[in-house]
Amino acid sequence: MIRTLDKVSGRTADLEFGLLQRHSIGKLQIELTECRYPADNPSGDAFAQLDIREAGATEPFFRGWMIASSPAISALDHPRYD
Repeated sequence: MIRTLDKVSGRTADLEFGLLQRHSIGKLQIELTECRYPADNPSGDAFAQLDIREAGATEPFFRGWMIASSPAISALDHPRYD
């Protein structure tokens, strides 16, 4: 599960992903390319590798790991979404 924040409206959304599955939120497409988590704490210490692109783009503007317990380490830099 990936939580998104729309900084304009203040709304959050929880998106459930399967491996290599894509979701759209606004004009963004988010794809989960890999997920790793320890068996004893899957929600708190999960690592998700994401490709995030603008709708219609072939190359992602963000490709990297996001860490559930420390999201600021590899944060998405987007004017509307976190």
